[in-house]
Amino acid sequence: MSLIEVNNLYKIFGPHPAERALPMLKEGKGKKEILKKTGCTVGINNASFTVEEGEIFVVMGLSGSGKSTVIRCLNRLIEPTSGEVKIDGEDIVGMSKDRLRHVRRKKLGMVFQRFGLLPHRSVIDNVAFGLEIQKVPREERYQSALQAIETVGLKGYEYQMTDELSGGMQQRVGLARALANDPKILLMDEAFSALDPLIRVQLQDELLELQASMHKTIVFITHDLDEALKLGGRIAIMKDGAVVQIGTPEDILSNPADDYVAAFVENVDRSKVLTASSIMRPTDVIYDTAGPHQCARRMRQIGSSTMVVVNRDRHFLGYVKIDDVIHLCKKVPSAEDDRDKWNLRAIIQEDMRTADVDDLIADMLGDASAQSLPIAVIEKNKHFKGIVTRAAILGAIGGESET
Repeated sequence: MSLIEVNNLYKIFGPHPAERALPMLKEGKGKKEILKKTGCTVGINNASFTVEEGEIFVVMGLSGSGKSTVIRCLNRLIEPTSGEVKIDGEDIVGMSKDRLRHVRRKKLGMVFQRFGLLPHRSVIDNVAFGLEIQKVPREERYQSALQAIETVGLKGYEYQMTDELSGGMQQRVGLARALANDPKILLMDEAFSALDPLIRVQLQDELLELQASMHKTIVFITHDLDEALKLGGRIAIMKDGAVVQIGTPEDILSNPADDYVAAFVENVDRSKVLTASSIMRPTDVIYDTAGPHQCARRMRQIGSSTMVVVNRDRHFLGYVKIDDVIHLCKKVPSAEDDRDKWNLRAIIQEDMRTADVDDLIADMLGDASAQSLPIAVIEKNKHFKGIVTRAAILGAIGGESET
């Protein structure tokens, strides 16, 4: 279910934008030409996207691309020039001030780049500030604030002043403040950009851990591609106010929409983004109940000296080698009853490494280098999906397909 729907959204800054600049923009005129002729600046140009309930949706782009303008239109901190923004089914663009205030308080939480904390207040009073404005009783708002503080790992710091905290801890206070009201949607505008690199990575990891338990709907703004690829279930890339591509991290890396996106992803470490499912290929399998003659015949047909073995539920069991299969063929008894019991189970090898469909290529490199065999890709309950070869891993890292 889409919790956020943005349809044909425009934002133009300047005098009389709807009358002067919007028609030019819809006619296909460029940003520079519109600025020159009207004095208006295009912030958002016909942006459309949806955000599904429970996903982290990342909007990224360079400075001036319109990404921060988009997130401020989602809660109408900036008034759109034209278009539709639906939050949980309600279009906020034409919403009354009272109703908008209710939606902001009950459904939306926002985390800014510059923390926005009150230096004369303690951690707990900063976290409870939004609830205080809503006239929530002190005991109730403190209880909610304490729970949010514990969620972000700041238990024990409730009564310290915020200027006594490090930058990373201050940003946790900002996140706790957004969580205190238990909003459906978190809007995070360059939330980690002002932090040192190590702290930034740590908070990214913590956000993913929190999301695993909170399942919030998060719109995260960043200019950093590595951050976008790490956090985003889907990513929208913006340029000059327009959304040029929306897709999963693998979509963005594997199929860039244009030269602009391709230049973005050119130097990305693909091994830390692409997963086993994206580079695996199907392969022939044989059931563990099959006889050695049947297996040998199939191996000759496909020209392989090894073959993956699964059970009737397609659970991965291991593999067999041609030499062992031939040896078993020679030992099969002549009696019909005994022959039916003589299957591949006695010669299954179990030393083939495995990977989950969602495992990153970076996590598979050690296993790939430790054996000449491919890696078996499995999902829940050891259900076999395919194999990943060393050639596929090297090709993916280099941005090429396996040949």
